[in-house]
Amino acid sequence: MSEFWKRVDDELDFLGKNRTYLANKCDFSLTNFNLGIKRGSCPSADTAVKIASVLGVTVEYLVTGSSSPKNKNKNEESEQLRLYRKHSEIIQKCEQLSPEKEKLLVTIAENF
Repeated sequence: MSEFWKRVDDELDFLGKNRTYLANKCDFSLTNFNLGIKRGSCPSADTAVKIASVLGVTVEYLVTGSSSPKNKNKNEESEQLRLYRKHSEIIQKCEQLSPEKEKLLVTIAENF
C-alpha cells in the first residue's frame, strides 16, 4: 500500500470512518477505490482534492506526509482518541462514581 493510502486509512481511523464512507462522500465506487489501493497508485489531482477535503487535511499531507502544526495537534488528538476508545468502558464507569469514590480511586491509582 502506498504511503498516500496509508495516510488516508490513518485519517479514516482517526475520524472513525471507513473506506465505504470515503468512497460515497467522494462520489466514486468502492471497487475503484480498493483497486487504486491494491495497485499502490495515487489518485488524480481532482480526486486527491476531494479525498483531502472529506478527511479535513491537505493534499500535501496525504502525498508527502509533511506535518504542519495543525497535523501535529491532530496526531496528539488521534492518540487521545485511541486511548479513549481503548479505555472507554473504564471511563464510563468512573463517570458514575460518587465524588468520594472517585477520590478513593485516584488515591489508589496514585499509590499503585
